Amino acid sequence: MLLLLPTPSFPAKLTHYQSKPFSHTHLRPLRCTGNVDGFTERSGYLFELSASEADSLTDYGVSKIAAIYKRKPLILFRRIFQIGTTFGKWFGLRYLDRLLDRSDQMFEVRAAEFRKMLVELGPAYIKIAQAISSRPDLIPPSYLDELSLLQDRISPFSTEVAFNTIEQELDLPIDELFSEISPEPIAAASLGQVYQARLCRTGEVVAVKVQRPGVQAAIALDILILRFLAGLLRRAGKLNTDLQAVVDEWASSLFREMDYIKEANNGLKFRQLYGGLQDVLVPKMYVEHTTRKVLVMEWVEGQKLSEVKDLYMVEVGVYCSFNQLLEYGFYHADPHPGNLLRTYDGKLAYLDFGMMGEFKQELRDGFIEACLHLVNRDFDALAKDFVTLGLIPPTADKEAVTKALTGVFQDAVAKGVQNISFGDLLGNLGTTMYKFKFQIPSYFSLVIRSLAVLEGIAITFNPDYKVLGSTYPWIARKVLTDSSPQLKSSLQTLLYKDGVFRIDRLESLLTESLRANTEKALVRKPAEETDSRVVIKQVLSFTLTEKGAFVRDILLQEIAKGLDALGLATLDSITSTATASIPFISFLSFSSMTDEDMVNLRTLHRLMLLMSGYQWTKNTNMGLGGVSPNKSQNLYQEEASLVFNQLASVQEILPILSVISELPPESQQQLLSLPPDLAGRLISRVTARAIRRMFL
Repeated sequence: MLLLLPTPSFPAKLTHYQSKPFSHTHLRPLRCTGNVDGFTERSGYLFELSASEADSLTDYGVSKIAAIYKRKPLILFRRIFQIGTTFGKWFGLRYLDRLLDRSDQMFEVRAAEFRKMLVELGPAYIKIAQAISSRPDLIPPSYLDELSLLQDRISPFSTEVAFNTIEQELDLPIDELFSEISPEPIAAASLGQVYQARLCRTGEVVAVKVQRPGVQAAIALDILILRFLAGLLRRAGKLNTDLQAVVDEWASSLFREMDYIKEANNGLKFRQLYGGLQDVLVPKMYVEHTTRKVLVMEWVEGQKLSEVKDLYMVEVGVYCSFNQLLEYGFYHADPHPGNLLRTYDGKLAYLDFGMMGEFKQELRDGFIEACLHLVNRDFDALAKDFVTLGLIPPTADKEAVTKALTGVFQDAVAKGVQNISFGDLLGNLGTTMYKFKFQIPSYFSLVIRSLAVLEGIAITFNPDYKVLGSTYPWIARKVLTDSSPQLKSSLQTLLYKDGVFRIDRLESLLTESLRANTEKALVRKPAEETDSRVVIKQVLSFTLTEKGAFVRDILLQEIAKGLDALGLATLDSITSTATASIPFISFLSFSSMTDEDMVNLRTLHRLMLLMSGYQWTKNTNMGLGGVSPNKSQNLYQEEASLVFNQLASVQEILPILSVISELPPESQQQLLSLPPDLAGRLISRVTARAIRRMFL
């Protein structure tokens, strides 16, 4: 139970408090068991920097860090010795367990020792552990349980030190800032710990985050060591990826995370961009009470997302991640389970905005195109996407890369987009990456991690969950609606091959885009249970909006082609019937249709099925090669008959007509403008063909 101060440090200042204590009995404050936490006890010698040296570490810079520790070789060698002996002892015990055949009995003990070891080594190692603590498919359960404690249940440092820091940073006595504050931290993480308090001025309940002493010095030295090891590993393994650049990217984000003013500004931007999304909660930041080492933000209560079996919350997270990565490019780069809460009123709350990433527009478009080409098995285009994303050098042999990617991804995507997992995609990629000099750009690991964390949370209660399968519908919708010239060009290329419209790909995109929904009832309802009337309404609602203008134009163009082909097939049918009784002439073929017209006719049939809410059967043979003229004419007439039957089926047209009245007025107005537009396209096409046949 949270209590009012006083604490032993400030008895005189708090005697006038009249407010009642907090009554959130489900919160369990962390007890400070001593004056010195494990990290300070084992690694406190790292804090021995002068004021000027500490001030120089406000921003990440390898040269500045190297210059500091060049003057302190004893601290550098002591840290290397500490890291080496700590890990060496643990691995030695694991080896001894195997020799004595007691690995199973000691498994949980070693897991607990491993967590304690990371805490003693400090924030850099805790951050690495947090990055993998959300992947139950990669980490044994005992280690996962221990590593999950590193998210917010690390041993806290002294409350007296924390309260002194608050007063020094905000330059006010603590009783003038807060009318109440918890005597012990509610949560403690790698970089700081959190207290619950009530603001004197407004009475609002807030979270007060105080930075752990010495974190900048410890992280700076550990990064210097890790960076050196990364260089050795790259040279020894002859790796193509610049591992030191990856360490630099991660280190830069860590240093930004240690500046709470930047975190508050990140939180404000995140709230502005994503706080309005359905069932997403982004806490308010109190920038007037925030400094580099103290952050005050709105108090949020809830349960860790990993502790509640709520697939809808994961879907909300996927939608929010889609917006972060592919709409605005400003994303949460540290979404471990401790930073994602399900509030008690059923919202997904994001916490901790210290580690954020920027995803540039050209990379966002490249990522979308890569997903499209992967799902549609266009591995030649995927190889080009990998160049755009910086995964392979422009000088790589594209034909050989295409062949290799086909071998790697063919089986993974054959299961369907809803069944593609990161494990499937990355499982066999190692050899290919080495052979073709793949490189992992520094931004890429943060982007993939932001999605992998959500998949890791979901598979704890749904082993079959695939985050890419949940993200792709939003990608499909964006491709169909985005005004970006690059994505419009990609859509055009995707839908047409050698001038032939690939209706199956449009069907796939439309079908997937209709799955993009954050409504609870629709998320929980399987897609196959959605009736045709709902599908028709969704398709019309999409194509009749301004965002659907590009796809609407493509549909009108293809319908005009199909109606033109239908007219030719009808003329051929009438001519054939009229000449059937005339001797000799009946044996001749007068078909005016081409193979292209036949394809257009079948496309029209499939579009009508799509607009009627029916799925096209995929066993139709689209090839016309080797068909005799008479048989070909019979095929034309048969296809035309199918289209006429579709047009004449009142039962299939009624759902379309009944949905029109439910559309918004602007969509109904747009619908009324389609017949004249379609008629104009059809007349233009018929006229052009007539002129071509007369004079060419």
